[in-house]
Amino acid sequence: MGNGWHEWPLMAFTVLGQCVAGGFIVMALALLYGVKDRAVRKRAELLMVVLWILMGIGFIASILHLGSPLRAFNSLNRLGSSALSNEIASGSVFFAAGGFWWLLTVLGKMPQALGKIWAVVTIILAVVFVWMMSRVYLIDTVPTWFSVWTPLSFFLTMFIGGPLLGYLLLSAAGVSGWGMRILPVVSLLALLVSMVVVLMQGMELATLHSSIQQASALVPEYGSLMAWRMILLVIALVGWIVPQLKGYRPGVGLLTLAMVLVIAGELIGRGVFYGLHMTVGMAIAS
Repeated sequence: MGNGWHEWPLMAFTVLGQCVAGGFIVMALALLYGVKDRAVRKRAELLMVVLWILMGIGFIASILHLGSPLRAFNSLNRLGSSALSNEIASGSVFFAAGGFWWLLTVLGKMPQALGKIWAVVTIILAVVFVWMMSRVYLIDTVPTWFSVWTPLSFFLTMFIGGPLLGYLLLSAAGVSGWGMRILPVVSLLALLVSMVVVLMQGMELATLHSSIQQASALVPEYGSLMAWRMILLVIALVGWIVPQLKGYRPGVGLLTLAMVLVIAGELIGRGVFYGLHMTVGMAIAS
């Protein structure tokens, strides 16, 4: 029994990777269709470096999980047949495609037509990356992971953290407009769905057990930990949304704090996820 904190490298990799994927989608769409002012656009392009820094931190964390950096290349040995190899490959392709697109765009070397196609392809790669990430944990011998809640939770992290991260960077660049007002709604809806997922998964855990272990006993603090997670997420979204309801935009400092709270909340949820690891043993019933 435990809370999964020993898997902190994977917690960091998955949460940061999903937030970056969502943040890239937001910023790419804004640059493609919403930002016309050249000075503002240039600032937004430069600030996208934050995404790649966070993605780099996530990948460094994932390498630490392997025990030795030299083992990182071995994770690609079974590309196509291994979910882990597919995850690392899809993440690397997304990282490389997005990073090169950003670099060439910032340097002014990206042709406009090619840049749009490249950005759309990278958006698709971001979604594929999150899906491949969730596929790693859809293991039929781990009943607490082998359910719809796993991919749903991973994508919900993308939809909660991604819009806020994108909004933060776009706001810092001076971007405004009606599209920015949609982003808090996306995160709020994702949070509401996430609350339902927590309740449904909690009820399901009470029905899962092996011949020697009860799933609900894996993380005895499931309820309290998820409550703290939701409190952090709610506080973050309140700090993001309430100022806009009062007629003014939240400052970059407040948005940064909100983003930190979202990452902290999702790390708690991911820690619970890893703590729920349970193999079928001799029997599984539900």
